[in-house]
Amino acid sequence: MPLSPEAPAWAAEIALAYESTAQGQFILSGNVHDRLPVGGALVNLGGFIEKELLAGFQVIFNFDLGNGLRVTRGAELLEGWSGAKRLDPTIRQPLAAIELVSAFLRYRANLRALGQEKQALHVACVLRDADDILPATGGWNYEQGGMASLLRDWAGEAPFSDLPFVSLIIADNLNDLHPSVALNPRAARVKVPLPDTDLLGKALKLLRRDQGAAFDTTMADDGKMAAALTGVAITAVETLTKQRAHQKRPIKNDDLVDIKKELVERESVNLIEFIESKRTLADYEGQPALKAWLQQDVALWQAGDLKALPKGYLICGPVGTGKTYLVECLAGEAGIPVVKLKNFRDRWVGSSEGNLEKIIGLVRALGRCMVFIDEADQALGRRTTESGDSGLSGRIYSMIAQEMSDPDTRGHVIWILASSRPDMIEVDLKRPGRVDVKIPLLPTTTIEESAKLLRALCKRLGLAVTVEQLTALGAKIPLLLTPGAAEAIAVKAYRMARTKNLEPIRAIEDCLTGYQPPVPEDVLLFQMQIAIREATDLAFVPESLRKLAEKADALA
Repeated sequence: MPLSPEAPAWAAEIALAYESTAQGQFILSGNVHDRLPVGGALVNLGGFIEKELLAGFQVIFNFDLGNGLRVTRGAELLEGWSGAKRLDPTIRQPLAAIELVSAFLRYRANLRALGQEKQALHVACVLRDADDILPATGGWNYEQGGMASLLRDWAGEAPFSDLPFVSLIIADNLNDLHPSVALNPRAARVKVPLPDTDLLGKALKLLRRDQGAAFDTTMADDGKMAAALTGVAITAVETLTKQRAHQKRPIKNDDLVDIKKELVERESVNLIEFIESKRTLADYEGQPALKAWLQQDVALWQAGDLKALPKGYLICGPVGTGKTYLVECLAGEAGIPVVKLKNFRDRWVGSSEGNLEKIIGLVRALGRCMVFIDEADQALGRRTTESGDSGLSGRIYSMIAQEMSDPDTRGHVIWILASSRPDMIEVDLKRPGRVDVKIPLLPTTTIEESAKLLRALCKRLGLAVTVEQLTALGAKIPLLLTPGAAEAIAVKAYRMARTKNLEPIRAIEDCLTGYQPPVPEDVLLFQMQIAIREATDLAFVPESLRKLAEKADALA
């Protein structure tokens, strides 16, 4: 496998393992449908494997369900073998195709054993879309068992392991491939990542040559453009440049942020979304110690001083306390991509793990980013298997726990978990090294705090009231007011002011007459106690509520 120095790291990994005779079977998953710059052109993964990785092989078999079994190189070298006539017409049945390749390899082994081998042949077999051939779900039968048995033999049994033979099994997601093949200890699992900045830069250079009308003349630096688009597949960039060239609408610097967001969300099949925010931490009203801590973290991040950065945050507190709003402010302050996980769970066995695998690959490709998981107590799974979920919760838990604890991602990926029930998140997931800072968000405790909060939300709707007017309402101003509840009061007051032609303060007063909080007080207090108990620093807790910490300890 004489690879060029510019070959991707995953290809070099395969070459080293094969040339050292350590392994002869490789299962490729991840970004397997992308294109790669090879020899002055963009080629798909199959083209790269054949032209670069397997350049020194004399015989190459290819199989997929659509095209059947083909000999894409060295068909003339099969002429002395009696099984060659079975290749015409094309074999489309997977088991028959794998059996025929196995028969040819045994034939070569017999020639070698008898001393009649005139030429030592390096043979390769590439199985594309292997997760369709041997899926992880859908039952099991003798034909699939036969295929799995042969593929496992290819990885490490004689005569296959004694020959200069390599098998490359390609699947979208490792979790979609049947475990008997995917987890074979004698096969090497190779992750094909999304292109890094360097690879994107090489692809952009070729695209600039072929689709020049898509590039603005002021954007001569492909490296900067590649850095801005890191995390996007080359195929998506190629499609974009072809469209822009056809429209004669060049890509400009100001377009790159929106382009990246659109392309990544499209490529991720709605598994994630980007949080865009014009707010900063200056827009957040909270404990001074908390704001100072977060601002210091952002300053360290922007300065590139990564050693003191947390691996993750846990934002907890009763429902409606503005957990998502704080994340938006943090996103605007940091000025980096903030990715929110959408519902990646699927009813099909293996699909949820495959979706999470895609998300993790994308997060790693983005470089520096934050990952936001709302309702983390539900999304992150459990260590123990839940009844009726076929072990899905435990597998999701294991995948996320492993990714969160990776020491190499400190300062590059920050996980942000939000939950009103942090006690239901597995202890291992919120330990230091995965979540280093736990932030409690709590409702108001005084009339003045409630009045300030209510005034701020009324101001957004154009209701002009002062803090003094609101505090004058006295006991009508509710305590333990959350931003969510305050917003509901402001919207109702706005409606009454417009429909009944009332002064803003009168409309608010009418809304507060007979007001009942949306969350029962006992539930609110319970969630407050949990949040306070989770806090990594009591400086994050208003002084008037610190006494609840003692009650929280008593509950424990």
